[in-house]
Amino acid sequence: MTEKILVVDDEPWVVDTVRQYLEQAGFEVVAAYDGRTALAQFDQQAPDLIVLDWMLPSLDGLSVAAQIRQTSSIPIIMLTARAGEEDRLDGFEIGIDDYVVKPFSARELEARVRAVLRRTADRDPLILEVGNLKLDREQRQLQVKGEPVDLSAMAFDLLAFLMTHPGRVFTRLELLEAVRGETYGSFERAIDSHVKRIRQRIEPDPHNPTYLVTVFGIGYKLAKGAEE
Repeated sequence: MTEKILVVDDEPWVVDTVRQYLEQAGFEVVAAYDGRTALAQFDQQAPDLIVLDWMLPSLDGLSVAAQIRQTSSIPIIMLTARAGEEDRLDGFEIGIDDYVVKPFSARELEARVRAVLRRTADRDPLILEVGNLKLDREQRQLQVKGEPVDLSAMAFDLLAFLMTHPGRVFTRLELLEAVRGETYGSFERAIDSHVKRIRQRIEPDPHNPTYLVTVFGIGYKLAKGAEE
């Protein structure tokens, strides 16, 4: 599954350089050029990691990171010329995962991105809750409105993955890779069968789903709440 990186810098050439290198390395890249747009992109795009400049217009990078940390443990790499010890301590206190100092090597940045993603891979909580759904990954139990619900092993893993990334749209192949480690196109439609079974277990009306939603032409997402 392609990991999505949000790159935030007010200098377009920096964003373009990082985007080109990370895309060549196999990542999907989305961009923002100021702090407030970065927060909007974070909400809309559900990235896997953020590369964040410190000095930004409208809202500085440290303030962006502080707001994100109120609701998310997404890994954040600060890209900055501010390399002093106090600056780093301020960032680590907020929850910055790593620093890359300007001027920087794109190759080093890619290595830091991969290292931070590996290091934070197990951060996903064991208990996932979305709306009336509560899923315990360790006990492999699902409750809907407090009532236990049975799912097959693959359907459970699929729902757990989607609940870990609420609001983010995935293709069938991405979902297949996430739950089976395979991307064979011949198995792609198997995801549809599992989605159908999951909907029968979790949706008030499986024919008009409010949780596991089809995004036509792309794939599926788990809505952040039944109101979506």
